[in-house]
Amino acid sequence: MEKVYFFISDIHLGLQDKSQEEAKEKKLVSFLKFAETNCDELFIVGDLFDYWFEYKRVYQKGFYRTLAALKDLSERKIKLHYFIGNHDFLHRDFFEKEFGVIMHTDRLSIELNGKKFFIAHGDGLVSNDTGYNILKCILRNKFFQWLYSLLHPDIGIGIASKTSKSSRAYTDKKDYGEVDGLYETAKKKIDEGFDYILFGHLHKRIWQTYKQGNYINLGSWLDKPCYGVFKNQKFEIVEL
Repeated sequence: MEKVYFFISDIHLGLQDKSQEEAKEKKLVSFLKFAETNCDELFIVGDLFDYWFEYKRVYQKGFYRTLAALKDLSERKIKLHYFIGNHDFLHRDFFEKEFGVIMHTDRLSIELNGKKFFIAHGDGLVSNDTGYNILKCILRNKFFQWLYSLLHPDIGIGIASKTSKSSRAYTDKKDYGEVDGLYETAKKKIDEGFDYILFGHLHKRIWQTYKQGNYINLGSWLDKPCYGVFKNQKFEIVEL
C-alpha cells in the first residue's frame, strides 16, 4: 500500500503582528492535527519559525501549541522531516530528542512511492547568490555558533530576530534576474532522472513542468497557506 506524504514550507512563525500570528498558528495546528490521521510522513521544508536559535539548555518561548502538535504527531508514529532553512540559525538536538524529527542540514534525494524526489529549502542553490552563500558558511560555522551561544539568550535571540527580518527583506527584494535560479537547478536535477524537485525559500508558489519532471515551490504561509500532498502517484497543492 502506497504511503501519503505531506509537505509544508516557510511558515515563519513569529514574523507578523500578534493577531496575524495567532491566526496563522491556529491554522497550522489544525493542519498538524489533520496530518495525524491523514499522512504517513511530514516534510517541513525549512523556516517553520521566522528565527530559531537553540541554546544548550534554553529554547525560545512561544508557539507551544505548535510544539505540542509536533509531539502528538511523533507519538502517532508519523515520520517527521525538517530541513534547515536560512532562518534556522541554530538547531541542536531539541527537535530530534523531543519529537524524533529527522533533521536535514542540506538537500535530500529520496524515493517516495517509486518516484524520485529532490528536496531542499532552496537557499544557496541559486547560482548568482554568492554573497548569501558566504554568509551561510559563516552562520553555519560551529565555532561562530559557539561564540554566539555565549551571549545571554535575551540578547542572542533578540539579535537573531532582527537579523531574520533583514534576511527576509533581502530575499524578498533580491533581483535574481529574469530566470528563476531554482528552476534552473531543478532542470539539472530532472535531467539527472528526478521526477519531482521540491523547494521553498522564494516565497513564491511555482509549478513548472520540464521534460518528464516537475519543479514545485510551495511558496509561504505569509500570503496563501497551503500544503503539498503526494499520494496515488499524484502531487497536489492544497490551499488552507
